[in-house]
This record gives sequence, structure tokens and C-alpha cells, in this order.
Amino acid sequence: MTTATTTHDTTGMPDRIRRAAPARRTRPPRAGALSASLTFARRALLKIKHVPEQLADAIMIPILFTVMFTYLFGGALAGSTGSYLQFLLPGTMVFAVLLITVYAGVNLKTDLTRGVVDRFRSMPVWRPALIVGGLISDAARNLLAAGLVIGLGLAMGFRPGGGVTGVLLAVALVLVFAFGLSWVWATLGLVLRTPSAISAVSFLVQFPLTFASNVFVDPRTMPGWLRTLVELNPVSVLVDAVRGLMHGTAQAGQVGTVLIASGLLVAVFGPLTMRLYRTRT
Repeated sequence: MTTATTTHDTTGMPDRIRRAAPARRTRPPRAGALSASLTFARRALLKIKHVPEQLADAIMIPILFTVMFTYLFGGALAGSTGSYLQFLLPGTMVFAVLLITVYAGVNLKTDLTRGVVDRFRSMPVWRPALIVGGLISDAARNLLAAGLVIGLGLAMGFRPGGGVTGVLLAVALVLVFAFGLSWVWATLGLVLRTPSAISAVSFLVQFPLTFASNVFVDPRTMPGWLRTLVELNPVSVLVDAVRGLMHGTAQAGQVGTVLIASGLLVAVFGPLTMRLYRTRT
């Protein structure tokens, strides 16, 4: 009986292994600061897409205050709703945008409490990208609120004397100031313990500043001591500049003051936020 010996041809094995193994690729370059920031901004916008309830404030505040104050108080304060709308609308745009800047701190604190930031910190990306990306997405939210106020106002009869250019410049100025203010809330997002605490502080600070301003009432109708306080209110300074741009009566000093204040907010609270982010997370 003949015994057959089976031999395995292994000459082709290395080729098959090489074909099955993933091809070696050059490691992609590390994302730059802008690219990483835009990626985190897209992440924040996708969160809004999946949870559209996050836009409730950006939608309801502009509609509620523009319509309510125009038709409830326009006749009593200005004699007609039409003339009051010309005075009110720039202020309600500022009011709506400033109130929702608090999301810069609330969203950052939410990520911190859920441990998401720990995962991002382990990635080889520019460290501040999470915060900067969040502020970029907040700018889109702010732009939505401003657009709603203007669109609603035009439908109600608002006619800006400064034309399209004045309106666009006014919106840009509000967004610049909102960006600076957002750094304040981002700082508080790293200091306070819960997102609800940030919202509470925002309510306690922004509502008094907004209502004790020239958003709803002309300071010339106020007592002297109150008029002085209102005119020194930074919200009033911003509203004056926005009104001037929309109606074509803006002064360079008004706009310059707002731009300087916005730059100071970023210069002070930007580095402070970054320092807290490095040391407290």
C-alpha cells in the first residue's frame, strides 16, 4: 500500500497575507486651529438639528417681545404702533441676541458635566477648538434671532432709514458684541457648578440691564438720576449705535465705543477662559 504524503505549498501565503492586511498609509496631518474649530462648530449645529428645541429661545424671544411690546405699549408710549416700532425694533434685536448668548456657557458646562470634554482633550487637536467652535455655532443662533426680528419687523411695517446697508451693519455690530459677551458666559461655564446656575446668573444680570436701558423707552422721558444711569448702561450704548445704523444717523463714536468694548471683553475673558479650561478640566 502506497502512503501519499500531502505537502502544503506555502509559497503564496505571504502574498495573501499582504493582500489581506490593510495598506499602510501616511498619517494624516494634524488638524489646524481653524479646521478643528469649524469641526466643533459643525458638531454643535448637528446637536441643534437633532434637538431643535434648543432653538426655542432664539425663535420665541424675538417674536414675543417684538409683537407684544409693539401692540401692547406702542399706542401709549408713542401714540401709534407704527412709530413705536421704528424706535423699538433695533432694541428688541439687541435684547433677543444678548439673552441667548448665555448658551456659550450653558453648552460648555453641559459637555463638562457629561464627560465629553475629557474625550476631546485626549485628541490631538488644538485645545481651545471646542470653545471657539461653540462660539461660532452660537453666532449662527444669534444671526437667526436677529433675522427673525428684522423679518417680523418688516412684515409689521418697520422701514429702516439706513436701508439694507444700515441693517446689515447693525446686525454685524450686534454679532460682534455678542461674540465678546459670549466669552463672559464661557468663563462662568468653567466656574459655576451647573448649567442651570449659569442660566440663573444670566437672568439676574441681563434682565435688569436690558429693562433699565433705552430698549423700550426713550431716556428723555425719565427722571434725571434714572436717565443718567440708563445712558451709562452698556446695553443703551449698543442700542444707540444699532438704531443709528438702521436709521442712517449713526455716529462713528457710537460704533467705535461698541467695537472697543467688544475687543476688551475678548481680550480679558478670552485668555481667562483658556486658562480655566487648561487648569480646571
